[in-house]
Amino acid sequence: MVIHELFAYLCVDDTAKAIDWYGDVFGATEKFRLTEPSGRIGHAELAFGGTTLMLSDEFPEYGIRGAATIGATSVTIHLHVDDADALVERAVNAGAALEIAVQDQFYGERSGSFKDPFGHRWNVGHSIEELSPEEMQRRYTELMKSESAQ
Repeated sequence: MVIHELFAYLCVDDTAKAIDWYGDVFGATEKFRLTEPSGRIGHAELAFGGTTLMLSDEFPEYGIRGAATIGATSVTIHLHVDDADALVERAVNAGAALEIAVQDQFYGERSGSFKDPFGHRWNVGHSIEELSPEEMQRRYTELMKSESAQ
């Protein structure tokens, strides 16, 4: 078996509003949407640069609910951008909740994270240095040692 692509597929409580928000904040563009006669959006696709994000409204009759409705998410979407500071600031100004302020990280990125108004977590970063996995592990070990000493 060969896997050809992997897509993030988010359920939100208002797909039309999410399409607008992701367009305003990330510059994503709508590829298409499938709308039921009731107005509920069963499927939509957004272009994020060269990748696709799929969205749908909630379908409680099938146990499909958005992160905001359930009050939690176990997924973080990580975006590499040119300027993490600017994008996180734009998201927060548009209603996202800042979780971790943008800062230089041990793994060679400057990044921060926020939850969007639909309950999904985004980590946004840009590269500040190229590191080998071994160097990242060394730094991670040192960080964990220093945090456990506090």
